[in-house]
Amino acid sequence: MYLAEPKGIIGNEDVGAMSAWYVMSAMGFYQVNAADPTYTIGRPLFDEVSIPVAGGEFKISAENNADDNFYVKSVTINGEPLEDGLFFKHADIKAGGKLHFVMTGDKNEAMTPIR
Repeated sequence: MYLAEPKGIIGNEDVGAMSAWYVMSAMGFYQVNAADPTYTIGRPLFDEVSIPVAGGEFKISAENNADDNFYVKSVTINGEPLEDGLFFKHADIKAGGKLHFVMTGDKNEAMTPIR
């Protein structure tokens, strides 16, 4: 669907919404609801990404990231577990800091939501 050529994005791209979702999802998170500044986690494609923010950066890192390690073993934001194990707020990005994933290839090691 996405190719590095002039016709790389097909059809109605929703004025950038789909490519914005893809970029965020590739970093390992995406917005759950466009009307709520809450994000949930996915699988990061990159080992490390930095987003410049006022006064610093928001850094995303994925330990043990590999093609066959597609399960999230754990994820923290600034060293602390995420809300319900899955969510964080846009304010966390704006404040800078670090979102850290640990990946695994063993589905039995995959994290489950905290209830």
